[in-house]
Amino acid sequence: MPASLLLKQDGTPITLIFTKNYQHWHSDQNENVQNWCKHQHYLGSGALSIPAANGAISGIIYGIDDFSDFYISGVLASTLVKGVYTLDLSQLSNAELAENNLSKTEISTRFAISWALQAYQFDRYSKEADVGAQLSLEDDHCYAQAHAFTEAIYLSRTLINTPASDMMPQNLSLTMQTLAETFRGDFSEIVGDDLLDENYPMVHAVGRASENVPRLLELRWGHENAPKITLVGKGVCFDSGGLNIKTGGFMRNMKKDMGGAAVALGLAKLIMSQELNMRLRVLIPAVENAISANAFRPGDVIATRKGLTVEIDNTDAEGRLVLCDALTEADAESPDLIIDFATLTGACRVALGTELPGFFSNDQNTANSLMQSAQSSADPIWQLPLHAPYQSMLKSHIADTQNSTDTGLGGAITAALYLQLFVSKNTSWVHFDMMAWNTRALPGRPIGGDALGLRAVFDYLQQRYPAA
Repeated sequence: MPASLLLKQDGTPITLIFTKNYQHWHSDQNENVQNWCKHQHYLGSGALSIPAANGAISGIIYGIDDFSDFYISGVLASTLVKGVYTLDLSQLSNAELAENNLSKTEISTRFAISWALQAYQFDRYSKEADVGAQLSLEDDHCYAQAHAFTEAIYLSRTLINTPASDMMPQNLSLTMQTLAETFRGDFSEIVGDDLLDENYPMVHAVGRASENVPRLLELRWGHENAPKITLVGKGVCFDSGGLNIKTGGFMRNMKKDMGGAAVALGLAKLIMSQELNMRLRVLIPAVENAISANAFRPGDVIATRKGLTVEIDNTDAEGRLVLCDALTEADAESPDLIIDFATLTGACRVALGTELPGFFSNDQNTANSLMQSAQSSADPIWQLPLHAPYQSMLKSHIADTQNSTDTGLGGAITAALYLQLFVSKNTSWVHFDMMAWNTRALPGRPIGGDALGLRAVFDYLQQRYPAA
């Protein structure tokens, strides 16, 4: 559990105010506090420690301009001195909260989650990590919600941050097995050459060059008669590019190429912990795209689980290859909804940057609802078009399709169109193309792996399939 969150312990109060109401708060303080704020040139924005007569800190005043930002605790968890803190919302009026469409419970939960996410440290290989400032909550429900969301995102972050030397298909397998055991789900996997016997030729082809044998991982959870929801996560544990090898700069962070699997697993953990009313299925094709004598090659034609043949234009477009077999299997059960997550294209990063996950969907009602959930959860995502005329750019002269285009133009769209070939028209499907990595430090988002979009998707699923 996040060590930065506590329950019902005394601590130094952090008083939240709207910056615009600072003068009102200031006028209610004693002369010493007023003078202190004046000499510190504090005008109601950000945090200021208020000293007591004995020199200790009596409290923290924390002014916020915009409560629409989810990460409302800012960097307090890593900048306040070590100790226990509590949250004081007494200065926030009900009228002001209504204007911002928020309740005190929602603010407390957001504050706690953003606090814990700021406090996150990937400390597996470091001896310097330490528990710093801790936030104590009074409300049991708020505490439970904050823990559930934080632990889910911590799981995704830690999986992505772990180097490939310790995060290969077999390690993803152990993670999924642990989740299944924790939440009384069922786990199974198909390993190595058994993938050929079970008709997952693409997963096998992409992963066969590695000494870390490829696998298809599966988790099932929930009541048999509940609506079927299937999550699919791209689990390329390291991507060298294959024979179309990446240059060093582009290969440096390819431990994160299993970010889609990490987000799917973090979301699955949150779904199960909140007991949403669904029959959850998670499929992860887990491979390493390596180079050896038996690596698949540009120009090869490989059959898929669906029966379509694919000409390999580029071995560095491998994520869509492993996903297509998993999507075919997901679609076979005719679920209510399939959502796949993948660190798929640089083109999507060019279009939207690293901090805004793009998504595609063949169901506009679902897409509209996801955008609404993104707004209400303050977890931005953005829809991109499945522009059908671009399908011809994937035309092969010797196979049913090829896996990438000659030009690379519209690369995120053509990748999504390739995946759409493996989902039935009557199956509601959403495809996320994400970075899964923070390239700069922002409040609540340290540099490294992250699960951007997870909260938005969960908000949508929770509304559609609420717990009984």
